[in-house]
Amino acid sequence: MATSIAARISRKAAASAFSAHRHVISSRGFVTEAAKTISPSSDRVKWDYRGQRKVIPLGQWVPKVAVDAYVAPNVVLAGQVTVSDGASVWNGCVLRGDLNKITVGFCSNVQERCVIHAAWSSPTGLPAETTIERFVTIGAYSLLRSCTIEPECIIGQHSILMEGSLVETHSILEAGSVVPPGRRIPTGELWAGNPVRFVRALTHEETLEIPKLAVAINDLSKEHFSEFLPNSTAYLEVEKFKKSLGITI
Repeated sequence: MATSIAARISRKAAASAFSAHRHVISSRGFVTEAAKTISPSSDRVKWDYRGQRKVIPLGQWVPKVAVDAYVAPNVVLAGQVTVSDGASVWNGCVLRGDLNKITVGFCSNVQERCVIHAAWSSPTGLPAETTIERFVTIGAYSLLRSCTIEPECIIGQHSILMEGSLVETHSILEAGSVVPPGRRIPTGELWAGNPVRFVRALTHEETLEIPKLAVAINDLSKEHFSEFLPNSTAYLEVEKFKKSLGITI
């Protein structure tokens, strides 16, 4: 009796071992066949998705960056975006000009994690482009959409400027300010709050400090700029000029 039970157990063990061995062989064969079937062809385009695209052309629109402008490596510029001479766009910013133009003027700066966009049209009838003129400082984490900022202004951190809003020259918005659509901030004034309210008029000395801040940030950007190879779109103009002359080199 014990001998027959031991024999049955040994036969079952042998059968299970054989089936496991056969499963391993078949799985190895499946892996081999799968590797053969998914192997890429030699003429397949090899895309590299490890890096973030910094400049994104949209149709005929290619972002333009001046030779001496500083744009951080992880900034995204898409579509109708122009970064002028001496301007700087810092880490994590997104400038999306897919619907309308975005301009960052001479010696202006857009600090970390700002988002700038432009709508097709403004409900107020004002220009829908987003224009940042010269010597303007945009504080970190701000949101700008279809607004105009005249020369020598400061926009505090975490501020929001909605469609059609206008910040006139020599004005300051405190941190966290929210400018509703179509709101005008008169020249030489300090505004704050949600929605923004008039606080007081700026002194002459305070207005003189506004461009100095922009220049100081421009000087700081040169230290960062020296760590990277020059990156601009000036070569596109050179290539266009060569084509107009019939030069193929």
